[in-house]
Amino acid sequence: MPGLIGKKIGMTSVFSADGKNVPCTVIEVGPCVVTQVKTEATDGYEALQIGFVEKTEKHTTKPEAGHFAKAGVAPQRFLAEFKGFDGAYKAGDVITVDFFEDGDFVDVRGTSKGKGFQGVVKRHGFGGVGQKTHGQDDRYRAPGSIGACSYPAKVFKGMRMAGQMGNRGCTVQNLQVIKILPESNLLIVKGSVPGHKGSIVIIEK
Repeated sequence: MPGLIGKKIGMTSVFSADGKNVPCTVIEVGPCVVTQVKTEATDGYEALQIGFVEKTEKHTTKPEAGHFAKAGVAPQRFLAEFKGFDGAYKAGDVITVDFFEDGDFVDVRGTSKGKGFQGVVKRHGFGGVGQKTHGQDDRYRAPGSIGACSYPAKVFKGMRMAGQMGNRGCTVQNLQVIKILPESNLLIVKGSVPGHKGSIVIIEK
């Protein structure tokens, strides 16, 4: 799907036409520059490689510098590929937030906030077992039984247990575009998107 690269600014809320307070996320989208046009003849498929946020040559490797020099653009910090763009684009073209329109529905992909090592109550929403009565007070947030006895004599894969929580890629689908501020390159979508403030996200139509 066609889309752009953006940066999560934070959350806010707006009032809808019927007076409801709608929670929204503000995303800085672009301007993104086309760094490569992939075609069926040269690459086996059609796609656009898009860059976001310029970086200095000091922090650019020689292969990257050659790649960007071939496209005639400044080195870009973040790159992503998108399929399904309509129209003729060439290397060096700039795509802004005007690519989206009010009322569009988009999918936003990012990396969720890392929560570290967490127990089953926080990680999976377990209610805990037992109460702090009858002399026991250390099993309230325990997971309980994780398997049977001598048969099958193992813990099955996928058992919900304590472990690393967050810091993984996830996508929120069908978020409605509430408003576009082209002069500030801002996109306001209904609902929340994964990641912390300042994290990079992919917005696809």
